[in-house]
Amino acid sequence: MRREIILSEDDVECLDAMGLEWETMRNGSAWLLLHQFEFPEGYNHRSGSVAIQIPNNYPMAPLDMAYFYPPLARLDAKPLRQTQVFQQIEGKQWQRWSRHYSWIIGQHNISTHIVLIRNWLKAALEGN
Repeated sequence: MRREIILSEDDVECLDAMGLEWETMRNGSAWLLLHQFEFPEGYNHRSGSVAIQIPNNYPMAPLDMAYFYPPLARLDAKPLRQTQVFQQIEGKQWQRWSRHYSWIIGQHNISTHIVLIRNWLKAALEGN
């Protein structure tokens, strides 16, 4: 797996402890890619990849949103809010989930962002 972006030792330890297959790369911006990421039952795919854009001044700058490949849809065909924009990363169209929260420096990091992504996935199935 590529390691084109250097993450902090704490972030690497957290990613490894979560058992995630991950890599970092540059594609115009810095990206963390999580592979074989499991999605809750209720989506059109059981697993896929998640991309997280890493700002140059992370962790002072917030992580924001999540990008999914392949794109996700609910099995019941109900629409997912704020998921209509796509981002090209390495020739693939990744579905952007526009989700925002108040970043707390020293408290939030990659692992807390991943927990939030999992929560967004669950909440999107509960909403109508």
